[in-house]
Amino acid sequence: MIPIKTILICQYPLPYLKIASWTTMYNHYLRSGYHPFDYIVCPKGEEEIPNVVYANFTPASSIDKIKNKFDNKSRFNPYFEALDAIIKPDNKYVIHIIDHSGIIAPLNDFISEKYNRTNFYVQYYYQGFDIIFKDERSQSFLNGIDELFFLTELAYNHYKNYYNELTMRCGVMHNATDSNQFYKLDTQEKKDEKKKLHITSKLVFIWCSQDRPKKGLQLILDVWNRVFTNVDEMQLIVVGVEKEIDLEGVVVIGRVPNKELAKYYQISDFYLFPSLWKEGFGIVLAEALKCGCYCIASNQGGIPEVLGNGEYGKLIKNPNFIDEWVQTIEESISEYKTNNFENPYYTTNFKKLYDINVWQEKMNLKIENAKLNLENQ
Repeated sequence: MIPIKTILICQYPLPYLKIASWTTMYNHYLRSGYHPFDYIVCPKGEEEIPNVVYANFTPASSIDKIKNKFDNKSRFNPYFEALDAIIKPDNKYVIHIIDHSGIIAPLNDFISEKYNRTNFYVQYYYQGFDIIFKDERSQSFLNGIDELFFLTELAYNHYKNYYNELTMRCGVMHNATDSNQFYKLDTQEKKDEKKKLHITSKLVFIWCSQDRPKKGLQLILDVWNRVFTNVDEMQLIVVGVEKEIDLEGVVVIGRVPNKELAKYYQISDFYLFPSLWKEGFGIVLAEALKCGCYCIASNQGGIPEVLGNGEYGKLIKNPNFIDEWVQTIEESISEYKTNNFENPYYTTNFKKLYDINVWQEKMNLKIENAKLNLENQ
């Protein structure tokens, strides 16, 4: 029997050198060598993973992008040409796609028209929460997938309740991070690291994200105006934005490479996650949890599941209500002090929570099971 091959399709070069939650995860996955991919179909990048066959293509030019608005299928021709160079008509393939919803229906048409569709098993790893297609495109999208991975069970239930039929196999694959990078310091290590970073306040809060309205920075600055007392008592570290913030007790760190991010979580006591949209997962929340931060987050999208539905931290039921944030933060400070300045939610189980190596093992098993399904059909 000819071995079943696995093809990874990505709209970005892999490894991807910019910071993003799932691309960082897949960079680790690929570089570890502990992955099942035989081929990678993606734009050409600066680095290639050894022992994998790349089928690169040139991304569409600006002119082509304009043309593609009027001919949606043609925008994926470079992918299909790359696949044609790989696929042998009588072989079987698992095709693994990450968060690229637009390609699903055209890909399904392509392999159905040119090859035997039963020789393919398409896995789609969705990195969001809300319904992607709410119009006539939804059926062709769903019909093109053999297995759909969600970031949370909450997202799966959202889809299950929205559609009358959801017939493909489904699973939950939480995003993950490196436990060797994101971990809790002991008390003395934390003091020493705070001193190195010139942070002197008794209580350190951190907000870390991109400066977009849906990430809630402006809301948290409004909250800070109401809870701040003095810099000896408390400071707010803002990570991920470059703009000046003229507010007492606020320190702007700017953009930080992922490899340096952990130290800011590790010196912090509280992590504030005021997301104002249906967040798919929020890997920064998982990173902060693992570093020992007392997490206070919006009850939005997949966030409650990341926080163990309140078992790992506090959830803000109405995240647009300033007063609710103020009250919760003040109550949490009191609880934190009563607990001898230790996070009452933290347990040693967090060390392996959302761990990248555990995630890799689970994903490898998902792909192995996909091959079994192909053999048996």
